[in-house]
Amino acid sequence: MTMPADLEADAARLRETMTKALAKDGVLADSAWRAAVETVPRHPFVPGFYLPADERDDNGLTVWEPVTAELDYGRWLAAAYSDTTLITQFDGDEPDWKNSAVRHGGAPTSSSTLPSLVVRMWADADVTEGHTLLEIGTGTGYSTALACERLGSADVTSIEVDPRRLEQAASALYGCGYTPTLAVADGLYGYWPEAKFDRIVAACSFRAVPPALLAQTRPGGKILLTLSGWLYGYARVLLTVAEDGTAEGRLLPGTVSFMSARTHAAPTFGNPVHWAAGLPEKARTTRHSPERINAATEEAFHLRFLAQSVVPDAQMTTVGEVVHLVDVVTGSAATLTPGEDGWAVREGGPVKLWERIERVLDAYDAVGAPGPDTFTLHVYDGGQHLRHPQMPGLPLPRP
Repeated sequence: MTMPADLEADAARLRETMTKALAKDGVLADSAWRAAVETVPRHPFVPGFYLPADERDDNGLTVWEPVTAELDYGRWLAAAYSDTTLITQFDGDEPDWKNSAVRHGGAPTSSSTLPSLVVRMWADADVTEGHTLLEIGTGTGYSTALACERLGSADVTSIEVDPRRLEQAASALYGCGYTPTLAVADGLYGYWPEAKFDRIVAACSFRAVPPALLAQTRPGGKILLTLSGWLYGYARVLLTVAEDGTAEGRLLPGTVSFMSARTHAAPTFGNPVHWAAGLPEKARTTRHSPERINAATEEAFHLRFLAQSVVPDAQMTTVGEVVHLVDVVTGSAATLTPGEDGWAVREGGPVKLWERIERVLDAYDAVGAPGPDTFTLHVYDGGQHLRHPQMPGLPLPRP
């Protein structure tokens, strides 16, 4: 299919509509970021992506439909200028958009983040003219382009672990006239050749703050990143780096999640039934149900992160009605089973996984259910701790 002659006119019209909607929602309070969103086209950065079908397949898997200009011009362009995250890759496999096919299930490994969140990230990190910036996770390059439009290409460095992703992003960036420093690199180690930076912003999540990022940030500079883990609890943190190389910052409110840095992704753990087979037969009644950290609420989203802090190597899965916790590092496991009188838990191994989680939930309830922005993260030589004035410190795993 040949692209319509009025593609740029159609894109400009939809971009204007998207900008007005974001401004109405309060996302573009900063006029400089509004100007960037008005100027930077998104469609060159997303020549293809996947959108979920209305219904799952017979196995309960999400059906992902490929969307390109050749397949459906209107749907492609409308989605490109919607405030939506667009999945561009699954399981590390680069799609062939000329011969794309429907996918069933899979783990997203690259995407174009929804524009409102991109702008929110730059604003939360207080990115402004005169700053040098390291972006971790180039992805499609759209967020990089917005940063270049605001700061100028010379002050923007963006790194991406996937060379095929970076190649496509570079082509789109150069085609739009932006020339930031780009490199294939693992975000866990930052990018020493361009350090030091005034701001570092990560579009992926880490289990703990990588020490290299502190070392590559100027004193007084800021780091914005998302912390996550193998329970898929998330928290965003904005750190300020001190003269002595330590850092401190607060958790930011809101339910934001990013794909894990590939080196921090959860390992596979086998069949949960095998883990459950070795547990003691005797169970105890739980003080808290798994819904406390599994429910689709902002509080559960926050509690999942706090729970993850005390069992950083645990993973959770549900088989039927039974919730399984598995820790591949210590060999510990637990199962939670619903019954008429509540939930029963069986635990085995050196770490009593659910007992540790319940202690955190007890402490959280005892001090009045404090929100994310009442917690601070302290990063120093030898450790990282999440702290609250009324709760015990919660250590993060070593990066």
